[in-house]
Amino acid sequence: MYLSSVKKRFFHSRAWQYRNFHVILPQLIWLMMIKFWVTNARPTSLPQSILPSVVAVCLAISAADFSWGLAILAVLGVALGHLGLNLFDDYFDYKKKNSTYRDELVHEGFRVRIGKCPYLTSGQATLRHLLVACLVFCGVAVILGAIIWWFRGRFVVYVAALAAVLGIFYSGPPLRLSYHGFGELLIGLIFGPLNMIGTYYAACGQVDSTILLISVPVGLLVMNIVYVHSILDFIPDKKIGKRTLAVLLNNTTAMLVVLFLVIFVPFGIIAWGIFTGGLPVWVAGVFLTFPLAISLFYLMLECVKHPDRQFAPKFWMGPMAHWERMQQAGIDWFMIRWFSARNLLSFFCLIIVILSVYKLFV
Repeated sequence: MYLSSVKKRFFHSRAWQYRNFHVILPQLIWLMMIKFWVTNARPTSLPQSILPSVVAVCLAISAADFSWGLAILAVLGVALGHLGLNLFDDYFDYKKKNSTYRDELVHEGFRVRIGKCPYLTSGQATLRHLLVACLVFCGVAVILGAIIWWFRGRFVVYVAALAAVLGIFYSGPPLRLSYHGFGELLIGLIFGPLNMIGTYYAACGQVDSTILLISVPVGLLVMNIVYVHSILDFIPDKKIGKRTLAVLLNNTTAMLVVLFLVIFVPFGIIAWGIFTGGLPVWVAGVFLTFPLAISLFYLMLECVKHPDRQFAPKFWMGPMAHWERMQQAGIDWFMIRWFSARNLLSFFCLIIVILSVYKLFV
């Protein structure tokens, strides 16, 4: 159905006036298909994979065997793999129970974020189309990984294979790890240590203590994004039997204690690394994000204690695109917290990137 809508848009465009429309049409359809699937693969979540990869690349630049070509391929492979896994998550979640249950919960009076998999519920695409898109994204990522393997050897294959298996079984049968309380930990492991160590090795052919010490805090902050998500989606997840960490804890006090650890332990690890000499002093620049960490914890605390209290985004919280549209959709209560979690990771990584590049020239 989504292909027919693409064709209709084409026939009403100026491109129809071209004599070689039979050449332009297939190209335009392919471009629209790519745009369609990239849009529905939740590209707003890409910072949680791309930024850790970029951090790894920047930390690897000073290594003797650094390769820009392999570094870029690694980052592209991570991004494509991430989009593919997002679509696989939609595929397996929808097969387990279609996303209309969220609308049912709204009608029952619950405060729920609605609209997951709208491209499926609206009929724009089918599960078969979705599966093909999943395989295409992941297939291209595998090709890029094979090129890196050719130059760097088996270690990259082991890391990528482990990340891929964990990513598929995040919501895929028979394990469905995200349905048993392991989802948040898996995401932190995949996009933190596995992502960064793999990218670092692809870029320079080695692994050292610096990347290990930085990848763990970054992984926790990636985990934080998903954990914040699971706290906010506690009701619908519990309704369908998806045992996220929040559902497994099933206690608001316990949820907040774990959240406190996930948000603030990364800063403790960085401080410990600097104190013991495992990390350079300039990495302390990440403490500039500490106020945002405090703000996020406060927002989550208020969400639990006073769920109806409204908050407006502040400039220092970072970008929160299409805010008015989110208010109209009634999901601003969810997105201000999700964006804060994402921006905390983004600023944390960007500070490392900026300072590591600066150190190369001084």
